[in-house]
Amino acid sequence: MRLLIQRVSEALVTINNRKKSSIKKGLLLLVGIEESDTKEDIDFMCKKTIYLRIFDDENGVMNKSILETDGEILVVSQFTLLASTKKGNRPSYIRAAKPDVSIPLYRQFCITLSEMLGKPVQTGEFGADMQVQLINDGPVTIWIDSKMRE
Repeated sequence: MRLLIQRVSEALVTINNRKKSSIKKGLLLLVGIEESDTKEDIDFMCKKTIYLRIFDDENGVMNKSILETDGEILVVSQFTLLASTKKGNRPSYIRAAKPDVSIPLYRQFCITLSEMLGKPVQTGEFGADMQVQLINDGPVTIWIDSKMRE
C-alpha cells in the first residue's frame, strides 16, 4: 500500500461537477492498493498517518499529529501511485490491485482510519473520475510505502 500524504488548509473532491467531499485543515491522503496488501498493511498505514507529527506546535515546529490538532482527513483512491516507469514511456500498473481486492481494502482502510481518528473521514468515490482541489499547507507532502517499513 502506498500513501501520498499532504497537509492541507483545505481540500475538495468533485465528481461530474458536483461536490462529493471537502475538508478544512487536515490531511489529504491519496491511497494506492496493491494485490499483496493485507489488514496488516492497513493497520500500519493508519497508525502511521494518525501519529505522524507534521503539524506545527506553538513554536512553529512540526511536532503535532492530526489527533492533537483536531484536523480532518480526506481519503482518495489512486491506483496510479503504483505506477512502474522502469521500461518505456507508458507507466505499468501491474502491481495495482484489481477492484475485487482493492475496493474491500480501501473501505477497510477508511473504516480503520475513522475509528483511530475518532470521527468520520471524508472520501472520494472509488473508480470515479474525480477532480481533486487542495491547498497544500507548507507545502508538506510525504510518501509512505507499507512494504518499506525497515
